[in-house]
Amino acid sequence: MSWLEVHRGSAPLIVAFPHTGTDIPPDIEPRFVSPWLARKDADWWIDRLYDFAAELGATTVRTRISRSVIDVSRDPSGASLYPGQATTELCPTTTFDGTPLYHNGEPDAGEIARRRTAFFDPYHAAIVAEIVRLRAIHPRIVLYDAHSIRSHVPRLFDGTLPQFNIGTNGGATCAPALARSVEAACAATPWSQVTDGRFRGGWTTRHYGRPEAGVHAIQMELACRGYIDEPAAFDEARWPTPYADTRAAPMRAALTQVLQACLQFAGAPE
Repeated sequence: MSWLEVHRGSAPLIVAFPHTGTDIPPDIEPRFVSPWLARKDADWWIDRLYDFAAELGATTVRTRISRSVIDVSRDPSGASLYPGQATTELCPTTTFDGTPLYHNGEPDAGEIARRRTAFFDPYHAAIVAEIVRLRAIHPRIVLYDAHSIRSHVPRLFDGTLPQFNIGTNGGATCAPALARSVEAACAATPWSQVTDGRFRGGWTTRHYGRPEAGVHAIQMELACRGYIDEPAAFDEARWPTPYADTRAAPMRAALTQVLQACLQFAGAPE
């Protein structure tokens, strides 16, 4: 499957990239209002930002498929992860801002099932396979779900999002020591942070986080301003802004410390 990228490392760390993909299958693309709208809410450049993870020995799992085709970080049953709050679906019908994605003929149950079989299930099968492989080597591992979002999305949250948004679903998906270690690494930077604020962890974090079974899952939602410039208006001419190594370097250094904190936790005596 050319759209599914798995890099296998031997360290007790998996970094997942559920939303960096921009590929849209040719049979689906004409149904969207515009390809740009269908890609607007990608976690732009996050796989490049974390491309040092392999050097730390981490395993990475990435889908190249756009989240607008199917969101592999949503509950496959269709249940909302944030009841009572605005969100997008397993197969989103709007952007984060509420703009319709489809001309008409939004995906029906049969089409959603087809996309789940084609893309969602293989992505998660790959994560499961890597969890099993690494747990056979290590007594505990960390699954780190890497995300980003614009700093201001009024439909989803008020005001300006903190720079680091750590998600543990209220402490259910990992040991407190892991959350504390990641928080400490973030606190050593000049930027703001929150744990289990607006983003408490997507389906991946909540589904696989089983501390009692040696699998500690944590989500990191970054505000985009930490590594790329955010324009005054997010239109097709101005978004996404390009990735630049110099611009992203301070955030890469900070995230290196975050992933090293995850590794130190996983390797520490229980």
